[in-house]
Amino acid sequence: MSTPLPPAAALRRIAFLLERAREPSYRVQAFRTAAAVVDGLDEGQLDLKIRTNTLKDLKGVGPKTAAVIVQAHQGRVPEYLATLEQDLAELVPAADDVAEFRAALRGDLHVHSDWSDGGSPIREMAESAMALGHEYMALTDHSPRLTVANGLSPQRLEEQLDVVAALNEELAPFRILTGIECDINVDGSLDQTDELLGRLDVVVASVHSDLRADATAMTERMLRAVANPHTDVLGHCTGRLVIGRRQRNGTQKPRPESVFDAEAVFAACVEFGTAVEINSRPERLDPPRRLLRLAVELGCEFAIDTDAHAPGQLDWQGNGCERAVECGVDPDRVINTRTADDLLGWTGA
Repeated sequence: MSTPLPPAAALRRIAFLLERAREPSYRVQAFRTAAAVVDGLDEGQLDLKIRTNTLKDLKGVGPKTAAVIVQAHQGRVPEYLATLEQDLAELVPAADDVAEFRAALRGDLHVHSDWSDGGSPIREMAESAMALGHEYMALTDHSPRLTVANGLSPQRLEEQLDVVAALNEELAPFRILTGIECDINVDGSLDQTDELLGRLDVVVASVHSDLRADATAMTERMLRAVANPHTDVLGHCTGRLVIGRRQRNGTQKPRPESVFDAEAVFAACVEFGTAVEINSRPERLDPPRRLLRLAVELGCEFAIDTDAHAPGQLDWQGNGCERAVECGVDPDRVINTRTADDLLGWTGA
């Protein structure tokens, strides 16, 4: 049986189990939506909703999800979750295996702050990572082309480097690794100057535009980015959204995968020493299992990241660990199981 989980984590675990059992997508989404609602509440707000029996007044929370939230908040394993764990034991990774994998992670290599489209200051994100037991986190705010996400110009990125240096003196031995989530331009180039990219500890390269390009164009674009010596991690490779999400500029609907030659791209990742990200955001869960298994088969290295935009989202790594265990990822091939010095030796090489 599962060990007790915080309410949002319990809801996401149920969504994962229902997905594995091939339940209808609307049932899976109901629990993911409720988890997102809980993520938006602080402890005091959640306490009040439970004490006043008004959880179901929240849009996206129904009787079944409310019961899960209450039981998890009480430190219990929700009855519905316990039943699913028992009924589907042979279909899902053992909770102990996932916990062991997660414990091996030393940090998170894809984190956003309020310098771009995150909701919290750098210090708050770092202190939350410390509270989870992380030894480091890579600060990877967006690059300038992504104006909708307040991407960092070269000047702003240089200013951020000074801020991170000062914080690292205060927070040591915890380390904030300098980084960026760099847009992969349509021609495959990276959306930042070579000089600045060379100064960063971690570069996550991601496609955010022209996601419906044909397979040939998308493959060539990704191959060029993967081969770039500055690229350390290929972020959320298919760009899919399995559920809709709210953003500052509106609501995004679910989005299908981009099409590309995954075997060629993953083979290039092996050749050029670029890790494939296992993105743990509930609406992404990217790459899909079939592609994650292909990347394992081809010998890729991985980074299990949260793509967190708020402190509570740093706890999402369990989603990626579940998929890693299920798809046969060896922890030794996950770059954020390494010490900061070993990781920087790898990215530097």
